[in-house]
Amino acid sequence: MPSDTMIRTVGCELDVEVTAATTLEFQITLAPQPGAEVKEQLTFLHDGKPVTPQEIIGEHGTRIHKFDAAEGLVRATYEATVTGLADPPPVREIDLSTYLRPSRYAEADKFFGFAATEFGDLADTTTLLEKIASWVGTRLNYVPGSSDPIDGAADTLLAGAGVCRDYAHLVVALLRAVNVPARLVSVYAPGCSPMDFHAVAEAYVEDQWRVVDATLLAPRQSMVRIATGRDAADTAFLDNHRGQIELKNMVVTAIVEGDLPRDSVQELVTLR
Repeated sequence: MPSDTMIRTVGCELDVEVTAATTLEFQITLAPQPGAEVKEQLTFLHDGKPVTPQEIIGEHGTRIHKFDAAEGLVRATYEATVTGLADPPPVREIDLSTYLRPSRYAEADKFFGFAATEFGDLADTTTLLEKIASWVGTRLNYVPGSSDPIDGAADTLLAGAGVCRDYAHLVVALLRAVNVPARLVSVYAPGCSPMDFHAVAEAYVEDQWRVVDATLLAPRQSMVRIATGRDAADTAFLDNHRGQIELKNMVVTAIVEGDLPRDSVQELVTLR
């Protein structure tokens, strides 16, 4: 079990070359962490000059930082220290409906028959969660660069390979297909290797949202929530509208003070 005095330090540095004027949206800051102490600092520079973004609060406290940018170099820098464990995420009735529906990258309707055949005999949702996570982790190979940004869960299953978001999309689609509400969460993940923004699934099991990571790349107990949504369309760390950009550099950091927690696929874990 993680300690209620756990200290996690997370952050990122992004360099974005704007080659045609655009509107940028970043989702790199932590969602609110009620119950934990958070100290953070966020800065944006455009060709070395400070930029003040508009902050938009989305679903589940997701924070979007938005601003217009002319041609030039945009640098985003974020650092946060989280002391203690946040309260378990709330459960809303609307979420239990929304996260049963098929979505852009988690096409649960394409998996109804398949999931029923593979997992339909498992009535206990805790066992179902473990089996689906293990099944996806066994069937897929983690291969950086093996998937396209437009690939959904069905593409991932056919390819047999992907990165964290692909694993999470397939887990989410299969869970929804067997009537378990599931969603995607982007996180900072201490211990993740290779270090990057990480994507995991969350499933509604035993009256709480439980985090599922079929990649097994990092202990779930030390992950910290950034954005939550239907799939990667809702949780991307960077979006641009019109114009043209190129991501020139990205460094993500996530560490925990002391030893990393030990994780087990048999354990139900809540993202805190």
